[in-house]
Amino acid sequence: MCVVCGCSTVNEPIQPGVAYRQVHAHGIGQTQQQHVAVDANTGDLHYGTGAAQLSVPGMSQARAIRLEQNVLGENNSHAAHNRTHFAAHDILALNLVSSPGSGKTTLLCATILALRQRGAIPVAVIEGDQQTSCDADRIRATGAPAIQVNTGKGCHLDAQMVGDAVAALPSGGSGVLFIENVGNLVCPAMWDLGEAAKVVILSVTEGEDKPLKYPDMFAAASLMVLNKIDLLPYVQFDVERCIAYARRVNPGIAILQLSATSGAGMDAWLDWIETAR
Repeated sequence: MCVVCGCSTVNEPIQPGVAYRQVHAHGIGQTQQQHVAVDANTGDLHYGTGAAQLSVPGMSQARAIRLEQNVLGENNSHAAHNRTHFAAHDILALNLVSSPGSGKTTLLCATILALRQRGAIPVAVIEGDQQTSCDADRIRATGAPAIQVNTGKGCHLDAQMVGDAVAALPSGGSGVLFIENVGNLVCPAMWDLGEAAKVVILSVTEGEDKPLKYPDMFAAASLMVLNKIDLLPYVQFDVERCIAYARRVNPGIAILQLSATSGAGMDAWLDWIETAR
């Protein structure tokens, strides 16, 4: 979980039932209590074993939970407002999430052009990145309206950012709003933007174990898109194993395989969008 926080220096009591280890801070011999389970065989450290499921130096589990509840509670009120707006205007909002370089923007550009060929489905895009308008410029080059949201040091979009971006887009009727989140398989998982669905995009160049390594994102997604399948002859990627891993985390997840570059599998993706509307 990603939150903007200040850390307390108050000593917190050790909580029963939690595995602790003295961890050296900054390599200078200082120690502090951390919520960490230690594998007896390998010495591997597993943080996130406490009630908050994360470890912040100097912060108790209780305080981390309170902070998360406060931040997410405020975000969720903005998300509810966004969702009401989308429903009132018959807008399908899709939150596209992935690692950097999975091909989100390339897929969006191909999708916009393909939807245009199918008929007049209005499309708009919100682009999230830390810096630059590179992706929004690529979207605008297709003729679709786009608003770039630069998050600065932030690692994900939040619902207020999306609401502000929607207000900056040209007003129109029903259609599809694609929200391309910041490239990150961790932080965007728990942040509701008011979308109808999260779509997680995984390219075959990333490795089939991503659903197990980043389970929160795949658990939150309604659809997994396996992208860049045109590269399968050139990479070591076990498609069936990846699908099995994704369904281990999220048994109900839908899965599509496509290549935004070659066009293979794009029809099924377009059908999914039209059905979701």
